[in-house]
Amino acid sequence: MDDILALPKLAETLTNAQFVAVDCQTQQCAAIWGTLDMPSPLQNGPMTAILVTQHYSPDDTSTAIFLTAIAEEIARDIEVVVISGTDGSRLGGNPAVFEVPTWTTPKAALVRRTLAMLWFCIAAFALVLWRARPNTPVFVVTTPFLLPYFVVLAARLRGAPSALIVYDLYPESLIASGITTENSLVVRFVRRMNHWLFKTLDAIVTIGRDMEKHIAPQCVSPAARIHYIPHWSTLPPRERAIDPNNLFRKEYSDKLLVGLSGNLGFTHDPETVFKAAENLADDTSVHFILSGWGVGWKRLVAYQRKTSLPNVTLVERVPEDQLDQFLAAADAWIIPYRRNMSGISVPSRLYNLLAIGRPVIALTEADSELALMLTGHDAGWVVEPENASALARAIATAARRPSELAAKRRNAVTALTERFTRASAGTAYRTLAHRLRASRVAS
Repeated sequence: MDDILALPKLAETLTNAQFVAVDCQTQQCAAIWGTLDMPSPLQNGPMTAILVTQHYSPDDTSTAIFLTAIAEEIARDIEVVVISGTDGSRLGGNPAVFEVPTWTTPKAALVRRTLAMLWFCIAAFALVLWRARPNTPVFVVTTPFLLPYFVVLAARLRGAPSALIVYDLYPESLIASGITTENSLVVRFVRRMNHWLFKTLDAIVTIGRDMEKHIAPQCVSPAARIHYIPHWSTLPPRERAIDPNNLFRKEYSDKLLVGLSGNLGFTHDPETVFKAAENLADDTSVHFILSGWGVGWKRLVAYQRKTSLPNVTLVERVPEDQLDQFLAAADAWIIPYRRNMSGISVPSRLYNLLAIGRPVIALTEADSELALMLTGHDAGWVVEPENASALARAIATAARRPSELAAKRRNAVTALTERFTRASAGTAYRTLAHRLRASRVAS
Protein backbone atom coordinates (compact mmCIF):
# COMPACT_ATOMS: atom_id res chain seq x y z
CA MET A 1 0.00 0.00 0.00
CA ASP A 2 2.81 2.41 0.85
CA ASP A 3 4.33 1.75 -2.57
CA ILE A 4 1.08 2.73 -4.29
CA LEU A 5 0.66 5.88 -2.22
CA ALA A 6 4.24 6.85 -3.04
CA LEU A 7 3.53 7.07 -6.77
CA PRO A 8 2.40 10.75 -6.64
CA LYS A 9 5.75 11.60 -5.02
CA LEU A 10 7.49 9.81 -7.88
CA ALA A 11 5.53 11.87 -10.40
CA GLU A 12 6.54 15.06 -8.60
CA THR A 13 10.18 13.97 -8.61
CA LEU A 14 10.04 13.29 -12.34
CA THR A 15 8.58 16.71 -13.10
CA ASN A 16 11.36 18.40 -11.15
CA ALA A 17 14.13 16.37 -12.78
CA GLN A 18 16.64 17.98 -15.08
CA PHE A 19 15.99 15.90 -18.21
CA VAL A 20 13.23 17.77 -19.98
CA ALA A 21 15.15 17.77 -23.25
CA VAL A 22 13.79 14.77 -25.16
CA ASP A 23 15.62 13.44 -28.19
CA CYS A 24 12.76 13.71 -30.70
CA GLN A 25 14.96 12.86 -33.65
CA THR A 26 15.52 9.22 -32.75
CA GLN A 27 14.54 6.60 -35.26
CA GLN A 28 12.02 5.07 -32.86
CA CYS A 29 10.18 8.36 -32.23
CA ALA A 30 10.14 9.19 -35.92
CA ALA A 31 8.66 5.79 -36.71
CA ILE A 32 5.87 6.22 -34.16
CA TRP A 33 5.14 9.75 -35.35
CA GLY A 34 5.13 8.72 -38.98
CA THR A 35 2.58 6.00 -38.27
CA LEU A 36 0.18 8.64 -36.98
CA ASP A 37 0.99 11.11 -39.77
CA MET A 38 1.50 13.91 -37.26
CA PRO A 39 3.45 17.02 -38.26
CA SER A 40 7.01 17.19 -37.05
CA PRO A 41 7.39 19.05 -33.76
CA LEU A 42 10.61 20.52 -35.14
CA GLN A 43 8.80 22.49 -37.82
CA ASN A 44 8.68 26.21 -37.23
CA GLY A 45 5.32 27.87 -37.70
CA PRO A 46 2.49 29.79 -36.05
CA MET A 47 1.29 29.17 -32.53
CA THR A 48 0.02 25.65 -31.92
CA ALA A 49 -2.19 24.30 -29.14
CA ILE A 50 -2.74 20.63 -28.28
CA LEU A 51 -6.07 19.20 -27.13
CA VAL A 52 -6.17 15.62 -25.80
CA THR A 53 -9.50 13.81 -25.58
CA GLN A 54 -10.50 10.19 -25.91
CA HIS A 55 -13.93 11.26 -27.18
CA TYR A 56 -14.19 13.33 -30.36
CA SER A 57 -16.40 13.59 -33.43
CA PRO A 58 -17.93 11.38 -34.89
CA ASP A 59 -18.58 10.08 -31.37
CA ASP A 60 -22.03 11.40 -30.36
CA THR A 61 -21.48 11.61 -26.59
CA SER A 62 -21.79 15.03 -24.96
CA THR A 63 -18.06 15.03 -24.13
CA ALA A 64 -17.19 14.46 -27.79
CA ILE A 65 -19.64 17.11 -29.01
CA PHE A 66 -18.29 19.82 -26.71
CA LEU A 67 -14.59 18.93 -27.10
CA THR A 68 -14.98 19.00 -30.88
CA ALA A 69 -16.57 22.43 -30.67
CA ILE A 70 -13.87 23.70 -28.28
CA ALA A 71 -11.14 22.55 -30.67
CA GLU A 72 -12.89 24.28 -33.57
CA GLU A 73 -13.29 27.49 -31.59
CA ILE A 74 -9.63 27.60 -30.52
CA ALA A 75 -8.67 26.90 -34.15
CA ARG A 76 -10.25 30.17 -35.29
CA ASP A 77 -6.91 31.93 -34.77
CA ILE A 78 -4.57 29.17 -33.48
CA GLU A 79 -3.35 25.97 -35.09
CA VAL A 80 -4.79 23.10 -33.06
CA VAL A 81 -3.56 19.52 -32.85
CA VAL A 82 -6.16 17.11 -31.42
CA ILE A 83 -5.05 13.75 -30.06
CA SER A 84 -8.18 11.61 -30.21
CA GLY A 85 -9.11 8.08 -29.20
CA THR A 86 -12.25 7.92 -31.34
CA ASP A 87 -12.40 5.63 -34.34
CA GLY A 88 -12.90 7.58 -37.57
CA SER A 89 -11.91 10.95 -36.09
CA ARG A 90 -8.69 11.47 -38.06
CA LEU A 91 -8.86 14.71 -40.02
CA GLY A 92 -6.51 17.12 -41.75
CA GLY A 93 -6.70 20.90 -41.71
CA ASN A 94 -7.23 22.98 -38.60
CA PRO A 95 -7.92 21.49 -36.18
CA ALA A 96 -5.75 18.58 -37.29
CA VAL A 97 -7.07 15.43 -35.63
CA PHE A 98 -4.70 12.54 -35.05
CA GLU A 99 -6.31 9.29 -34.02
CA VAL A 100 -4.68 6.90 -31.57
CA PRO A 101 -5.48 3.36 -32.79
CA THR A 102 -7.55 1.65 -30.12
CA TRP A 103 -10.34 -0.87 -29.79
CA THR A 104 -14.01 -0.69 -28.85
CA THR A 105 -15.08 -2.64 -25.77
CA PRO A 106 -18.53 -3.28 -24.27
CA LYS A 107 -19.24 -1.53 -20.96
CA ALA A 108 -19.48 -4.84 -19.12
CA ALA A 109 -15.92 -5.83 -20.13
CA LEU A 110 -14.19 -3.91 -17.34
CA VAL A 111 -10.72 -5.42 -17.81
CA ARG A 112 -10.67 -4.74 -21.56
CA ARG A 113 -12.05 -1.24 -21.03
CA THR A 114 -9.34 -0.53 -18.45
CA LEU A 115 -6.63 -1.78 -20.80
CA ALA A 116 -8.00 0.37 -23.63
CA MET A 117 -8.03 3.40 -21.33
CA LEU A 118 -4.46 2.78 -20.19
CA TRP A 119 -3.29 2.34 -23.78
CA PHE A 120 -4.79 5.68 -24.79
CA CYS A 121 -3.27 7.40 -21.73
CA ILE A 122 0.18 6.00 -22.48
CA ALA A 123 -0.08 6.89 -26.18
CA ALA A 124 -1.24 10.41 -25.31
CA PHE A 125 1.70 10.80 -22.90
CA ALA A 126 4.16 9.80 -25.64
CA LEU A 127 2.59 12.04 -28.27
CA VAL A 128 2.43 15.12 -26.04
CA LEU A 129 6.03 14.48 -25.00
CA TRP A 130 6.94 14.36 -28.69
CA ARG A 131 4.83 17.26 -29.98
CA ALA A 132 4.76 19.86 -27.19
CA ARG A 133 7.13 22.79 -26.91
CA PRO A 134 7.52 25.28 -24.05
CA ASN A 135 5.15 27.70 -25.80
CA THR A 136 2.55 25.04 -26.72
CA PRO A 137 -0.60 25.20 -24.56
CA VAL A 138 -1.79 21.66 -23.79
CA PHE A 139 -5.48 21.13 -22.96
CA VAL A 140 -6.81 17.87 -21.53
CA VAL A 141 -10.21 16.77 -20.22
CA THR A 142 -11.07 14.70 -17.12
CA THR A 143 -12.45 11.77 -19.16
CA PRO A 144 -11.14 9.10 -18.68
CA PHE A 145 -10.10 10.05 -15.18
CA LEU A 146 -6.48 8.82 -15.52
CA LEU A 147 -5.81 10.86 -18.67
CA PRO A 148 -4.94 14.22 -17.02
CA TYR A 149 -2.12 12.70 -14.96
CA PHE A 150 -0.39 11.28 -18.03
CA VAL A 151 -0.87 14.36 -20.21
CA VAL A 152 0.04 16.96 -17.58
CA LEU A 153 3.19 15.01 -16.67
CA ALA A 154 4.22 14.94 -20.35
CA ALA A 155 3.56 18.67 -20.70
CA ARG A 156 5.55 19.35 -17.54
CA LEU A 157 8.51 17.34 -18.82
CA ARG A 158 8.46 19.42 -22.02
CA GLY A 159 8.08 22.68 -20.10
CA ALA A 160 4.72 23.34 -21.79
CA PRO A 161 1.79 25.06 -20.04
CA SER A 162 -1.15 22.77 -19.30
CA ALA A 163 -4.86 23.34 -18.72
CA LEU A 164 -7.41 20.86 -17.38
CA ILE A 165 -11.05 21.04 -18.52
CA VAL A 166 -13.01 19.66 -15.57
CA TYR A 167 -16.23 17.85 -16.45
CA ASP A 168 -16.30 15.49 -13.47
CA LEU A 169 -14.38 15.60 -10.21
CA TYR A 170 -12.65 12.50 -8.85
CA PRO A 171 -12.73 11.04 -6.28
CA GLU A 172 -15.67 13.21 -5.18
CA SER A 173 -18.08 11.75 -7.75
CA LEU A 174 -17.12 8.19 -6.75
CA ILE A 175 -17.82 8.97 -3.10
CA ALA A 176 -21.10 10.79 -3.77
CA SER A 177 -22.44 7.95 -5.92
CA GLY A 178 -21.57 5.36 -3.26
CA ILE A 179 -18.98 3.51 -5.34
CA THR A 180 -16.28 3.99 -2.70
CA THR A 181 -15.77 5.61 0.70
CA GLU A 182 -13.86 8.64 1.90
CA ASN A 183 -11.17 6.60 3.67
CA SER A 184 -10.65 3.94 1.01
CA LEU A 185 -7.24 3.26 -0.52
CA VAL A 186 -8.50 4.40 -3.92
CA VAL A 187 -9.65 7.76 -2.57
CA ARG A 188 -6.42 8.34 -0.65
CA PHE A 189 -4.37 7.54 -3.74
CA VAL A 190 -6.42 9.80 -6.05
CA ARG A 191 -6.27 12.67 -3.57
CA ARG A 192 -2.48 12.45 -3.46
CA MET A 193 -2.36 12.41 -7.24
CA ASN A 194 -4.70 15.41 -7.34
CA HIS A 195 -2.45 17.30 -4.94
CA TRP A 196 0.36 16.97 -7.47
CA LEU A 197 -1.94 17.57 -10.47
CA PHE A 198 -3.54 20.81 -9.28
CA LYS A 199 -0.18 22.15 -8.11
CA THR A 200 1.35 21.45 -11.54
CA LEU A 201 -1.45 22.78 -13.77
CA ASP A 202 -1.20 26.31 -15.17
CA ALA A 203 -4.96 26.64 -15.61
CA ILE A 204 -8.12 24.79 -14.58
CA VAL A 205 -11.32 25.29 -16.56
CA THR A 206 -14.57 24.58 -14.73
CA ILE A 207 -17.99 24.39 -16.38
CA GLY A 208 -19.67 25.12 -13.04
CA ARG A 209 -19.06 27.81 -10.45
CA ASP A 210 -19.72 25.28 -7.69
CA MET A 211 -16.66 23.23 -8.67
CA GLU A 212 -14.29 25.85 -7.30
CA LYS A 213 -15.04 24.95 -3.67
CA HIS A 214 -13.56 21.48 -4.24
CA ILE A 215 -10.61 22.58 -6.37
CA ALA A 216 -9.43 25.82 -4.73
CA PRO A 217 -8.11 24.21 -1.50
CA GLN A 218 -5.86 21.94 -3.60
CA CYS A 219 -4.66 24.65 -5.99
CA VAL A 220 -1.83 27.18 -5.88
CA SER A 221 -3.15 30.73 -6.54
CA PRO A 222 -6.71 29.53 -7.31
CA ALA A 223 -8.00 32.99 -8.25
CA ALA A 224 -5.49 33.19 -11.09
CA ARG A 225 -5.66 29.58 -12.23
CA ILE A 226 -9.36 28.67 -12.08
CA HIS A 227 -11.41 29.83 -15.07
CA TYR A 228 -15.19 29.44 -15.30
CA ILE A 229 -16.19 28.76 -18.92
CA PRO A 230 -19.73 27.34 -19.08
CA HIS A 231 -21.17 25.19 -21.82
CA TRP A 232 -23.86 26.18 -24.31
CA SER A 233 -26.73 24.55 -26.19
CA THR A 234 -26.23 22.44 -29.31
CA LEU A 235 -29.77 23.36 -30.41
CA PRO A 236 -30.58 26.90 -31.63
CA PRO A 237 -32.00 29.00 -28.74
CA ARG A 238 -35.61 29.66 -29.67
CA GLU A 239 -38.80 29.06 -27.74
CA ARG A 240 -40.66 26.15 -29.29
CA ALA A 241 -44.43 26.43 -29.13
CA ILE A 242 -46.40 23.83 -27.18
CA ASP A 243 -47.76 21.85 -30.13
CA PRO A 244 -50.66 19.47 -29.34
CA ASN A 245 -49.86 17.58 -32.55
CA ASN A 246 -46.26 16.87 -31.53
CA LEU A 247 -45.56 13.18 -32.14
CA PHE A 248 -44.55 12.66 -28.51
CA ARG A 249 -47.29 14.82 -26.99
CA LYS A 250 -50.53 14.36 -28.91
CA GLU A 251 -51.86 11.63 -26.59
CA TYR A 252 -51.40 13.93 -23.57
CA SER A 253 -52.14 17.37 -25.03
CA ASP A 254 -54.63 18.18 -22.24
CA LYS A 255 -52.13 17.49 -19.43
CA LEU A 256 -48.99 18.98 -17.96
CA LEU A 257 -46.34 16.77 -19.57
CA VAL A 258 -43.20 16.39 -17.44
CA GLY A 259 -40.14 14.76 -18.99
CA LEU A 260 -36.90 13.02 -18.06
CA SER A 261 -34.22 12.41 -20.68
CA GLY A 262 -30.52 11.66 -21.08
CA ASN A 263 -27.88 9.47 -19.49
CA LEU A 264 -28.95 8.21 -16.07
CA GLY A 265 -25.71 7.20 -14.40
CA PHE A 266 -24.50 6.68 -10.85
CA THR A 267 -24.79 10.38 -10.00
CA HIS A 268 -28.48 10.55 -10.95
CA ASP A 269 -31.58 9.58 -8.99
CA PRO A 270 -34.37 8.38 -11.33
CA GLU A 271 -36.00 6.47 -8.46
CA THR A 272 -37.18 9.73 -6.88
CA VAL A 273 -38.79 10.75 -10.17
CA PHE A 274 -40.66 7.44 -10.33
CA LYS A 275 -41.79 7.78 -6.71
CA ALA A 276 -43.09 11.27 -7.49
CA ALA A 277 -45.05 9.78 -10.39
CA GLU A 278 -46.50 7.22 -7.97
CA ASN A 279 -47.52 10.06 -5.63
CA LEU A 280 -49.30 11.80 -8.52
CA ALA A 281 -50.90 8.68 -10.00
CA ASP A 282 -54.39 9.96 -9.15
CA ASP A 283 -53.75 13.47 -10.53
CA THR A 284 -55.18 13.31 -14.05
CA SER A 285 -53.72 16.73 -14.94
CA VAL A 286 -50.11 15.44 -14.97
CA HIS A 287 -48.32 12.85 -17.13
CA PHE A 288 -44.67 11.73 -17.16
CA ILE A 289 -42.67 10.91 -20.29
CA LEU A 290 -39.41 9.21 -19.32
CA SER A 291 -36.52 8.42 -21.64
CA GLY A 292 -32.79 7.82 -21.43
CA TRP A 293 -30.07 5.23 -21.14
CA GLY A 294 -27.59 3.93 -18.58
CA VAL A 295 -28.00 2.02 -15.33
CA GLY A 296 -30.75 4.34 -14.09
CA TRP A 297 -32.82 3.82 -17.24
CA LYS A 298 -32.73 0.06 -16.73
CA ARG A 299 -34.11 0.55 -13.22
CA LEU A 300 -36.93 2.76 -14.52
CA VAL A 301 -37.92 0.10 -17.04
CA ALA A 302 -37.99 -2.49 -14.26
CA TYR A 303 -40.12 -0.24 -12.01
CA GLN A 304 -42.68 0.42 -14.72
CA ARG A 305 -42.83 -3.24 -15.69
CA LYS A 306 -43.66 -4.02 -12.07
CA THR A 307 -46.15 -1.21 -11.36
CA SER A 308 -47.60 -0.21 -14.78
CA LEU A 309 -48.31 3.35 -13.64
CA PRO A 310 -51.00 4.87 -15.90
CA ASN A 311 -49.39 8.32 -15.76
CA VAL A 312 -45.97 7.16 -17.02
CA THR A 313 -44.85 6.59 -20.61
CA LEU A 314 -41.39 5.16 -21.33
CA VAL A 315 -39.62 6.13 -24.56
CA GLU A 316 -36.40 4.51 -25.77
CA ARG A 317 -33.47 6.79 -26.58
CA VAL A 318 -34.56 9.24 -29.26
CA PRO A 319 -32.46 9.62 -32.45
CA GLU A 320 -30.55 12.89 -32.82
CA ASP A 321 -32.78 14.07 -35.69
CA GLN A 322 -35.86 13.80 -33.42
CA LEU A 323 -34.29 15.35 -30.31
CA ASP A 324 -35.63 18.86 -30.89
CA GLN A 325 -39.18 17.56 -31.36
CA PHE A 326 -38.92 15.28 -28.34
CA LEU A 327 -37.62 17.97 -25.99
CA ALA A 328 -40.30 20.40 -27.21
CA ALA A 329 -43.03 17.89 -26.35
CA ALA A 330 -42.88 18.37 -22.57
CA ASP A 331 -43.95 21.43 -20.60
CA ALA A 332 -41.07 21.01 -18.14
CA TRP A 333 -38.10 18.68 -17.66
CA ILE A 334 -36.62 17.06 -14.58
CA ILE A 335 -32.89 16.76 -13.85
CA PRO A 336 -32.53 14.48 -10.81
CA TYR A 337 -29.24 14.39 -8.91
CA ARG A 338 -28.39 12.45 -5.79
CA ARG A 339 -27.45 14.23 -2.59
CA ASN A 340 -24.04 15.88 -2.22
CA MET A 341 -23.45 16.30 -5.96
CA SER A 342 -22.91 20.07 -5.80
CA GLY A 343 -19.56 20.98 -7.34
CA ILE A 344 -19.03 17.52 -8.80
CA SER A 345 -20.95 17.45 -12.08
CA VAL A 346 -22.85 19.85 -14.35
CA PRO A 347 -25.53 18.35 -16.65
CA SER A 348 -24.86 19.23 -20.29
CA ARG A 349 -28.51 18.45 -21.12
CA LEU A 350 -29.55 21.57 -19.19
CA TYR A 351 -28.49 23.92 -21.98
CA ASN A 352 -30.61 22.24 -24.68
CA LEU A 353 -33.64 22.16 -22.39
CA LEU A 354 -33.35 25.89 -21.78
CA ALA A 355 -32.61 26.57 -25.45
CA ILE A 356 -35.96 25.20 -26.61
CA GLY A 357 -37.76 27.24 -23.96
CA ARG A 358 -38.58 24.64 -21.35
CA PRO A 359 -38.18 25.27 -17.61
CA VAL A 360 -36.32 22.69 -15.53
CA ILE A 361 -37.23 21.11 -12.21
CA ALA A 362 -33.88 20.26 -10.62
CA LEU A 363 -33.25 17.94 -7.72
CA THR A 364 -30.02 19.50 -6.50
CA GLU A 365 -28.41 21.52 -3.72
CA ALA A 366 -29.07 25.26 -3.68
CA ASP A 367 -25.39 26.15 -4.25
CA SER A 368 -24.91 23.92 -7.32
CA GLU A 369 -24.30 25.34 -10.79
CA LEU A 370 -27.61 23.86 -11.89
CA ALA A 371 -29.47 25.69 -9.11
CA LEU A 372 -27.55 28.93 -9.66
CA MET A 373 -28.50 28.96 -13.34
CA LEU A 374 -32.19 28.23 -12.74
CA THR A 375 -32.67 30.67 -9.86
CA GLY A 376 -30.43 33.34 -11.37
CA HIS A 377 -32.48 33.42 -14.56
CA ASP A 378 -35.86 32.35 -13.09
CA ALA A 379 -35.94 29.45 -15.52
CA GLY A 380 -37.16 26.63 -13.29
CA TRP A 381 -37.51 25.22 -9.80
CA VAL A 382 -34.99 23.77 -7.34
CA VAL A 383 -36.12 20.83 -5.19
CA GLU A 384 -34.29 19.05 -2.37
CA PRO A 385 -32.51 15.96 -3.75
CA GLU A 386 -34.03 12.52 -3.05
CA ASN A 387 -37.31 14.07 -1.86
CA ALA A 388 -40.13 12.55 -3.91
CA SER A 389 -42.88 14.35 -1.99
CA ALA A 390 -41.28 17.75 -2.61
CA LEU A 391 -40.86 16.93 -6.30
CA ALA A 392 -44.51 15.88 -6.58
CA ARG A 393 -45.61 19.13 -4.92
CA ALA A 394 -43.48 21.23 -7.29
CA ILE A 395 -44.96 19.47 -10.33
CA ALA A 396 -48.53 19.82 -9.05
CA THR A 397 -47.93 23.52 -8.38
CA ALA A 398 -46.57 24.05 -11.90
CA ALA A 399 -49.68 22.40 -13.34
CA ARG A 400 -51.84 25.00 -11.60
CA ARG A 401 -49.76 27.99 -12.77
CA PRO A 402 -49.67 28.13 -16.58
CA SER A 403 -48.72 31.82 -16.62
CA GLU A 404 -45.66 31.11 -14.46
CA LEU A 405 -44.68 28.29 -16.81
CA ALA A 406 -44.93 30.64 -19.79
CA ALA A 407 -42.73 33.25 -18.09
CA LYS A 408 -40.08 30.67 -17.24
CA ARG A 409 -40.07 29.44 -20.85
CA ARG A 410 -39.19 32.93 -22.05
CA ASN A 411 -36.56 33.36 -19.35
CA ALA A 412 -34.90 30.09 -20.33
CA VAL A 413 -34.33 31.20 -23.92
CA THR A 414 -33.14 34.64 -22.82
CA ALA A 415 -30.50 33.05 -20.57
CA LEU A 416 -29.12 30.91 -23.40
CA THR A 417 -29.13 33.79 -25.87
CA GLU A 418 -27.44 36.35 -23.64
CA ARG A 419 -25.10 34.36 -21.43
CA PHE A 420 -24.45 30.75 -22.40
CA THR A 421 -23.26 30.77 -26.02
CA ARG A 422 -20.65 28.90 -28.01
CA ALA A 423 -19.21 32.20 -29.22
CA SER A 424 -18.52 33.50 -25.71
CA ALA A 425 -17.01 30.17 -24.66
CA GLY A 426 -14.83 30.13 -27.78
CA THR A 427 -13.52 33.61 -27.02
CA ALA A 428 -12.69 32.55 -23.47
CA TYR A 429 -10.78 29.46 -24.63
CA ARG A 430 -8.78 31.41 -27.22
CA THR A 431 -7.93 34.07 -24.66
CA LEU A 432 -6.77 31.39 -22.24
CA ALA A 433 -4.62 29.69 -24.89
CA HIS A 434 -2.87 32.97 -25.72
CA ARG A 435 -2.38 33.72 -22.02
CA LEU A 436 -0.81 30.31 -21.40
CA ARG A 437 1.58 30.77 -24.30
CA ALA A 438 2.49 34.29 -23.16
CA SER A 439 3.30 32.98 -19.68
CA ARG A 440 6.03 30.77 -21.17
CA VAL A 441 7.32 33.33 -23.66
CA ALA A 442 7.65 35.90 -20.87
CA SER A 443 9.55 33.47 -18.68
